[in-house]
Amino acid sequence: KRQLATAMGYNASVLNIAVPIYLIIGGAMASLAWYYPFALSIIAVPVGILVLTSLKSPEPKNQQDFKQYLSSAFQSIKNKQVIGLFSLTLFTFIILFGTYLTYFSLLLGGEKFHASPLLIGVITSSMGLTTAATSSQLGTLTNRFSEKTLIKVAFVIYAVTLLVIPFVHTIWLFLVPTVIFGIAHGVNLPSIQTLLAKLAPIEYRAAFMSLNGMVLRLGQTLGPLVMGAIFLIGGFEGTFFASAGLSVAMFILASVVLK
Repeated sequence: KRQLATAMGYNASVLNIAVPIYLIIGGAMASLAWYYPFALSIIAVPVGILVLTSLKSPEPKNQQDFKQYLSSAFQSIKNKQVIGLFSLTLFTFIILFGTYLTYFSLLLGGEKFHASPLLIGVITSSMGLTTAATSSQLGTLTNRFSEKTLIKVAFVIYAVTLLVIPFVHTIWLFLVPTVIFGIAHGVNLPSIQTLLAKLAPIEYRAAFMSLNGMVLRLGQTLGPLVMGAIFLIGGFEGTFFASAGLSVAMFILASVVLK
């Protein structure tokens, strides 16, 4: 149990280290020209070549053809807990990309705070740093608390920090909710992935995690659209309050489904 949680925690930690690095570097590059940060994507080319030539991953043997494999995997996915975990992933990324990375950044750069792109990158990246640090300790945390408990606590923390943000009037005080938000994210995401990996039969684990990745990307896509509609109605405060309410709803869902 601890080995799987530790591995998922380290994976999430590495992923989230990249977020603050990108935000800071991207903010600095955007100070020179708005289109410079897009050049960072070129780094993916040598990384992809390295993975293609160096990564060795033993695969479980499966004699089914592709159609049979998908059918069998789908039968395994038709599980209340699995569907619940996919839903938690979806709404986590709607909150993250819709409210935090989009409208929180716009709030910092707007008429009230007039933050520079570099300062926006520094403040928003504080979340990624605490996420990475917290994720790296997931193996230790799961010795004391179950993944289900950690997920529920994370959504409570999401709700509290999102409710607090509209009432902050000094720009550097935003570091308090962003750091706490990062702690919640650092236990939430790898805990969801750990539970999914445990629920997935070994021969269908790739399908489970791939579908979770698809749900994750769907959340990234829907987040700005959903919160954009809420912004038109309730402004910046509306996006944070709506996401806080969504976090409470996800806490209730986790309490019902993850028993």
